Amino acid sequence: MSRSQVVAEHLPLLRRYARALSGNQASGDAYVAAMLEALLQDQSLLDEKNGPRVGLFRLFTQIWNSVAINDGADASVASIPSERRLSNITPLPRQAFLLLSLEGFSEDEVSFILDTSVAEIRQLTDAAGRELAAEIATDVLIIEDETFIAMDLESLVKNLGHNVIGVARTHSDAIALAKSHRPGLILADIQLADGSSGLDAVNELLRVFEVPVVFITAYPERFLTGERPEPAFLISKPFQPAMVSAVASQALFFQRNSRNRAGKVAAS
Repeated sequence: MSRSQVVAEHLPLLRRYARALSGNQASGDAYVAAMLEALLQDQSLLDEKNGPRVGLFRLFTQIWNSVAINDGADASVASIPSERRLSNITPLPRQAFLLLSLEGFSEDEVSFILDTSVAEIRQLTDAAGRELAAEIATDVLIIEDETFIAMDLESLVKNLGHNVIGVARTHSDAIALAKSHRPGLILADIQLADGSSGLDAVNELLRVFEVPVVFITAYPERFLTGERPEPAFLISKPFQPAMVSAVASQALFFQRNSRNRAGKVAAS
């Protein structure tokens, strides 16, 4: 397999990580593009001694921690890197937390990616857990037509301290529930069994009010190409509880910071 094929194989999940870390498709994809540009200029930057995927995430981390990206696609993107570094939840703990819980790397692999010790990784993830636990509980709408998955999500969401306002199994159910009980977070399957679309339902709701959304799909690679507007927060089926917790916390974190910034602007 050629170097370009190896890189292409791992790009979708790297995009997922970048978007979860930045809270924005445009910003996350811009960082991935910057990494690819650096790799094209110097292929020796990719350290594959622990495998190509680990090497790519290590190179991405080096770019993430050193370069401010402004791709011009979103006026808020320019402010994200500096604000992220001054945010309440510090960058390294969130990186360690997402690498372990979202991407499924081992502690040794995360240690290599972040260029630190395993002991430090454990301290970072402990810090992330404490900081993410400080998130304000919210009302959650679940859009999922598979009964057992919906039950698992409902139990998980409640264990995280949130309130479930309802489970919608169709596009029309989702719209009705959201309008009667405005949620603070939505967990949505993309393709529903009756042929309707959770993505369409969410897009309709977002035209009415702003809410963080985490999409769940058995085919994440279809929504991680960077070729069109795509979900910033995406979970693969089958999912692990830690993955849902990590991504939901990230979505709420960026929503809260966005509101804080808006409040400061209004006050000034």
